[in-house]
Amino acid sequence: MYNIEISEADWIKGNKEASAVLVEYSDFQCPACGAYYPLMKQITEDFGDKIAFVYRHFPLKQIHKHATLAAEAAEAAGQQGKFWEMHDLIFENQLTWSNKISSKDTFVEYAERLGLNAEKFKSDLESKEIKNKVESDYLSGISFGVNGTPTFFLNGKKLANPRAYDEFKQIIEQAISDNI
Repeated sequence: MYNIEISEADWIKGNKEASAVLVEYSDFQCPACGAYYPLMKQITEDFGDKIAFVYRHFPLKQIHKHATLAAEAAEAAGQQGKFWEMHDLIFENQLTWSNKISSKDTFVEYAERLGLNAEKFKSDLESKEIKNKVESDYLSGISFGVNGTPTFFLNGKKLANPRAYDEFKQIIEQAISDNI
């Protein structure tokens, strides 16, 4: 069991005061994370404010050459209030950008598609603040024993990745009822 604190720097869907806190350490280029993306989207829609879903970056840069830049792109979009929209676009188009020689232009295109100020986005993409946020998420994952993606924690307990929606739903419902 880990004491995983949520902070103002975290990206949270749902209710940050919820009794069930689901933290995902994820890599935008990881195929398994891409496979879990629709499942997590469904979980956050179905549970709404009954849970806090926290997304943290854990780019496996040794094997995914665009993972860090993808995380930085989501953070840069977040500077303009569009983290979750960029998060969704990146996962929904994972096969498109992950095989390119360079993915930066693709992420700038996504920013424009989301109506972001492209110049600010490009500047933020290079900022120390963004790079530090991604690195901070990564290091927090290391401190909690994360060594692959996706890795989930529910109320501080590391989960063996549930294989199906119903399994995930049952685990979360149990956590909610345990804390009522």
